[in-house]
Amino acid sequence: MQPIDLVRLYTDRLTSAGINYMVTGSVACVIYGEPRLTHDVDLVVEMSTNQIENLQKAFPLDEFYCPPQETLRINIHRPQRGSFNVIHNATGFKADFYLVGRDPLQRWGLSQAKSIEFGGGELMKVAAPEYVILRKLEFFREGGSEKHLRDISGVLRKFPNLADAPELLTRINFLGLAPQWQQAVAYTKNPNEVS
Repeated sequence: MQPIDLVRLYTDRLTSAGINYMVTGSVACVIYGEPRLTHDVDLVVEMSTNQIENLQKAFPLDEFYCPPQETLRINIHRPQRGSFNVIHNATGFKADFYLVGRDPLQRWGLSQAKSIEFGGGELMKVAAPEYVILRKLEFFREGGSEKHLRDISGVLRKFPNLADAPELLTRINFLGLAPQWQQAVAYTKNPNEVS
């Protein structure tokens, strides 16, 4: 299967189950930036305990590993950082599900998600480039990995107008990410001079 088909294994089922989602992380970076290998997909989802049964029907145990109801319930009720994995048995391709909870950035991200067409007229909801940049800046602040700068750089090369986008800059400042943003912009201009 092609990587986008593996992602569609999850997004099509979430759509059918009526669960609001957006693709983010490395898959979104590939869509907006530069191609790179990925072994999983990150999905931000908004769901209630009433949708647990729909999720489990969408990912049946004969095809997927899906957590038990109690694990799902616990994570849905977490105000922040609720998460779980669903794994496709035949390929081992994994989806990391992140619950919106009370995270204002994730809630804003879902409201800004873009419906993008991928072959055959099928749509997939993908996090807006601004959200991808903000999350990558947070990850860079937390861990310092250069891969996050590369991902941001790829997005900025495709969408150079974002470097001066007022809403993005406002959110960067609000989240205290200005130093990381300066590094990302410098890296985009000259990757060899940024440490």
